[in-house]
Amino acid sequence: SPQQSNVTSYGATTVAIITLEAFAGMWINAFLVCVLCIAWVKKKSLNSNEKILLLLGCCRFCSLFLSWIYYFLATLYPDYLYVQPTQQLLVSFRSFFNYSDLWVSDCLCVFYCIKIANFRNSCFIYLKVKIDKIVPWLLLGSEIFSLVFGILLYDISYKAQCNNSTGPGNLWKVNIKADEHFFPVYFVTVLGFVTSFTAVVSSALLLLFSLWRHKCRMQTNSMNSLSMDAHIKAMKSILSFLVTYSINFIFFIVTMIYSRNRGSPKMFIVYIFLYAFPGLHSIILILSNPKLEKTLVRILPCVKCKVCMK
Repeated sequence: SPQQSNVTSYGATTVAIITLEAFAGMWINAFLVCVLCIAWVKKKSLNSNEKILLLLGCCRFCSLFLSWIYYFLATLYPDYLYVQPTQQLLVSFRSFFNYSDLWVSDCLCVFYCIKIANFRNSCFIYLKVKIDKIVPWLLLGSEIFSLVFGILLYDISYKAQCNNSTGPGNLWKVNIKADEHFFPVYFVTVLGFVTSFTAVVSSALLLLFSLWRHKCRMQTNSMNSLSMDAHIKAMKSILSFLVTYSINFIFFIVTMIYSRNRGSPKMFIVYIFLYAFPGLHSIILILSNPKLEKTLVRILPCVKCKVCMK
């Protein structure tokens, strides 16, 4: 029928656009992981910043890959998700990597705040001295928490699918009885994102305040303009991350509220940004790191041609 044709055309279009975004994001994060792994082999060690970036790149690559598979099957081949335990495994592993991405990003923001900011508080000074030893434990705690949530979601999705009497469908299209199982998932997920967002905003504001105060001090003392430019660049990088992370958080809340309408055209823009965010933020991280930026410029043919022309 014409209606069915329109639905199929819309589904194919969304899958095509999200596929481009997902594969672009996977390429960016694969580049990040490969460069850091090569540096690890050469230096035999990684600093705390590189450890966080390496784990973040791995989590985002896996998260984008599994999210793309889930969206592809849910849109074009929903019957495959109804076969146990395909849906439960996809949901569980995707949630594990999504939460790993979330909490490792928090670790990165907190690390930057402690490492760069300059406060005279004794507790802050202690954290600045011990931060390199604390980072591995923060990363380990993030992965353990993500694993626990992934296992919990696997169990809940299994019970929800057993209660689904409406036939084949994706995870969120279940009957009212299954909603009783998903309420704790919604609560824990929203609580986790709110906690994460609060940590990111607090770290970013503290760092911006410290950099702003340092910038004012340099202007008062008529210090080197190059140093001031470096601090302004750092402030712009933090602000860009804060803006993109805030938009990502808002869109995530929207998807939680309208989870039953995931096939609606109104949700198209939301999913476009959610799939673009991992690659977009990774680009910001690459461009803010001189070594990674130099490597990226060297391997991009279009950029290399422009450099040669100059």
